[in-house]
Amino acid sequence: MAMDWIAPPADRPDGSMTAPEALLLPGLLSWHRVTLLAKCAGLTAEQLAERSAAPSNLSLLGLLRHLRKVERVWFRTRVAQEPVAALHGFGSGVDVDFEQVDAATAAADYDAFVAETRAADAAVAGHDLDEVFDDGKGPYSLRYVYLHLIGEYARHNGHADLVRERIDGETGY
Repeated sequence: MAMDWIAPPADRPDGSMTAPEALLLPGLLSWHRVTLLAKCAGLTAEQLAERSAAPSNLSLLGLLRHLRKVERVWFRTRVAQEPVAALHGFGSGVDVDFEQVDAATAAADYDAFVAETRAADAAVAGHDLDEVFDDGKGPYSLRYVYLHLIGEYARHNGHADLVRERIDGETGY
């Protein structure tokens, strides 16, 4: 039942700030992923689904859903060219990740986000940062994809910090 579920604690990995780029970029992305989970830690399903402030549709649960989709699109669909199915319950539209949040599915959405990050890592394992991909919208390297996702997470972790502060006053994860 959604009422009983609470997002688990998240421990951010320590990473090297001097590692070769092929280790540094995945490590930094991992740090940002866990930062998002840390901003959700200890909250109920209802709190995760809570909107930041009208008229915004921003919620922590929406951010988990959105970044799950971003991971899938960039790493699994575009880079690895996996024939992955469309995400259930996401529909179509720019903001559907945020509009169709439901506290009743918070635990499943949380677990699906974690699983998607693992699948994304597996999908690009063995690829070189300089490898170039083209999905018909122009060429890009795996390096670009990592940098794009790190930037995406950095922006959304800032949003998540504001949403979390509004929910219970906690900041600085």
